[in-house]
Amino acid sequence: MFFFLLNLALSNLGCICTTVPKAMHNSLWDTRDISYAGCAAQLFFFMFFLGSEYFLLTVMCYDRYVSICKPLHYKTLLGSRACAHMAAAAWASGFLNALLHTANTFSLPLSQGNALDQFFCEIPHILKLSCSHSNLRELGLLAVSVCFLLGCFVFIVFSYVQIFRAVLRIPSEQRRHKAFSTCLPHLAVLSLFLSTASFAHLKPPSISSPSLDLSVSVLYSVVAPALNPLIYSLRNQELKAAVWTLMTGKFQKH
Repeated sequence: MFFFLLNLALSNLGCICTTVPKAMHNSLWDTRDISYAGCAAQLFFFMFFLGSEYFLLTVMCYDRYVSICKPLHYKTLLGSRACAHMAAAAWASGFLNALLHTANTFSLPLSQGNALDQFFCEIPHILKLSCSHSNLRELGLLAVSVCFLLGCFVFIVFSYVQIFRAVLRIPSEQRRHKAFSTCLPHLAVLSLFLSTASFAHLKPPSISSPSLDLSVSVLYSVVAPALNPLIYSLRNQELKAAVWTLMTGKFQKH
């Protein structure tokens, strides 16, 4: 689990570093410019880290499934080599997905201007600048990606159904609580990721507005990755004690 958490932290850090530094630079220097190559690079790396995060969360779900449902086979099914292979497959899947989408998006001619209603380069906003019918290729590629992502989602749901069934059969309440506590951080991170990303890309056009699009994009591209390490860190008893001391100290001062 700690090996996968390291990979997840790297993907979260990558998401933030892809968008935030450029946005801060533009804000400090009062500019909105980005080069064509810079926009392509930003889109590629953002898609790469975001996709890798989702695949890593899927792999981490399998890790939780094996540890709770098949604990005696954990070292056999999830040895160091198997973990390295699964992490590599997650990063490779994110890389391939990002490469295909970036190459296809930037192969389209942009004839509707060069201004994006966003603080970073994102596929839907770039496609709005194209008047070419070739964006049907992007829709086809997006459909394939959605099918693959739905496959991962079905696997996650099936795994957690098996996990909850196994946990509920544990006779000891203390052991049930311990088993649930190992799954809650992963469930919280996964729910935050899926809810923010889904709303950002699937919200109805009738409620879309520049300010709402900006707020939602910040939520799933910056806030969610920044919160993930905190969510997992709250399992650490020393950290929880330090946070509680800080909070009670502030309350006492007031």
